[in-house]
Amino acid sequence: MVYQKTSQPGSCCPVDRRGGDFRVLANVLATRGINDFNQAKSFFRPEINDLHNPFLMKGMSEAVDRIERAIKANENILIYGDYDVDGTTAVTLVYDYLSRNYEQIGYYIPDRYKEGYGISDAGVDFAIDNSFSLVISLDCGIKETDKISRAKENGVDFIVCDHHTVGERIPDAIILNPKQDGCNYPFKELSGCGVGFKLVQAVSQVRGETLTEIENLLDLVMVSIGADVVSMTNENRILTFFGLEILNKKTSVGFQ
Repeated sequence: MVYQKTSQPGSCCPVDRRGGDFRVLANVLATRGINDFNQAKSFFRPEINDLHNPFLMKGMSEAVDRIERAIKANENILIYGDYDVDGTTAVTLVYDYLSRNYEQIGYYIPDRYKEGYGISDAGVDFAIDNSFSLVISLDCGIKETDKISRAKENGVDFIVCDHHTVGERIPDAIILNPKQDGCNYPFKELSGCGVGFKLVQAVSQVRGETLTEIENLLDLVMVSIGADVVSMTNENRILTFFGLEILNKKTSVGFQ
């Protein structure tokens, strides 16, 4: 038995824990669009298998195919990401996964002050000069049409993994962005690292791997979600829930 304050100063009334007043909790859930038992259950007890199929995202099949072709042809792959938390966690995640079984892979983080946000001319030059034929950009690239076109002219393909608003012009690249026109992915508010994770999920799925084989990467996704202040709903809530478990139980060296 607990005591709950009433409107009368100095007084209280007993509330049985088994049948207490849950109206406040119900209102909190309702404001989040949760209106039935199953939705509430998913909210409080997320399941990793409730993550959406990554191939629902427009461009995913093409992206996975391009990566696998690059690996079979021994191409050099460059993982390029923004300099902020979302971008660097995304680079770490994709680089970590792909480098487990492939050595011809590098990464590039632009200098915040010399190059600024997004795909830089220096970054494109780095890819060209070092014979990278495939660049996977993370948390950036959706509006870098001119720079990506210059890269394309020099034999460098791009897979753009981004979550920012799409502009009027689309880069000449494979685009993974749930906000792009014609994308039927059911959740639009992933972080940049979250989009990178969906790419890794798709590649691992094609390779016959299970989610348990990539769940150690979820601490990176969780940190990106918090740092980029994206909506803590739907898939982001699942990713955060299990990412926190990884962070607390199997803390990576970097976060240690």
